[in-house]
Amino acid sequence: MRPTLHALGLLAMIAPAIAAQPGHGAPPAQWTNSLGMVFVRIPAGSFRMGSAEPAAKLARDYPLMERRRFALLADEAPVHRVHIRRAFYLGRHEVTVGQFRRFVEASGYRPESEADGTGGYGYNPAYNPAATPRGDAFEGRDPRYSWRDPGFAQDDDHPVVNVTWNDAQALAAWLSRAEGQRYRLPTEAEWEYACRAGTRTRYPHGDDPAGLVGAANTFDQEAAPYWERWRTYALPGSDGHAFTAPVGSHAPNAFGLHDMLGNAWEWTADWYGAAYYAHSPRNDPPGPRTGSVRVRRGGSWHTWPLYARCSYRNWNSPDTRYTLVGMRLVREDGPPPVPPGHRATR
Repeated sequence: MRPTLHALGLLAMIAPAIAAQPGHGAPPAQWTNSLGMVFVRIPAGSFRMGSAEPAAKLARDYPLMERRRFALLADEAPVHRVHIRRAFYLGRHEVTVGQFRRFVEASGYRPESEADGTGGYGYNPAYNPAATPRGDAFEGRDPRYSWRDPGFAQDDDHPVVNVTWNDAQALAAWLSRAEGQRYRLPTEAEWEYACRAGTRTRYPHGDDPAGLVGAANTFDQEAAPYWERWRTYALPGSDGHAFTAPVGSHAPNAFGLHDMLGNAWEWTADWYGAAYYAHSPRNDPPGPRTGSVRVRRGGSWHTWPLYARCSYRNWNSPDTRYTLVGMRLVREDGPPPVPPGHRATR
């Protein structure tokens, strides 16, 4: 693909940005790339991954949830020790609409919601999910909806949604080529390690679901009026956002990461395996070798508190595009990137 003038201009800006990064001594605590994404250095370490809370305890703390839902959480067990042996840089925020737009304009890439002509999903107040076979909360697929328009207002500082796992791969590959460094999605283990940031509680702020109102953009009284069918599951209180919120609207966790819970579900690199935890390697687990669906983590603006816990696992096919699903990238730790046109020296 021939680069556009916009792409050439963007690449011209990369070299001075890269050159400003330190080349010796301690690695920087954070790093900003050519699209304006800020990355936080996550140190190597170990943690206990997963959850094995008894159904009775969950039923006590989530009294509005039907008991059958707790039996579906068995894939969070067994709790197991995981070692993340190498530090990595993780996006401080979810990828935003503005950052994704700059990528599309610079690369010429056509996101799947546009390229295949089927569109995405969107919020339509006149849509009746009960009248559809699957009972989806949102209308679609429909060409009216895409990452550009999920049916509700967003600006450039909101997390991009309606993006597929394949779209995330395309963004990571383009950035890797443009900047001479490896970008990718986090593994499921890296994601949970970064989300917990040293904690073992349900959420980084603690175990109380009510605390999500001040810590994350999830389903609460601000959003409930739009969803009469599910309003009984809404948290008491309001975070001020009925749909997505500008990234960073809530305080970061102990690693300095915002919106690890809520706002938008985040794709991970892993195939999903319900029984994977029982035999996953202790060091840097990469997920199953094969599968049919990819893991997404973290919950969204429409997520009930049970499903916004650090340990909760969800999944979709790689071509899924949905109003709740976005992404956050890893930039691997290592020597400073080499500016385009230069060779690395040893």
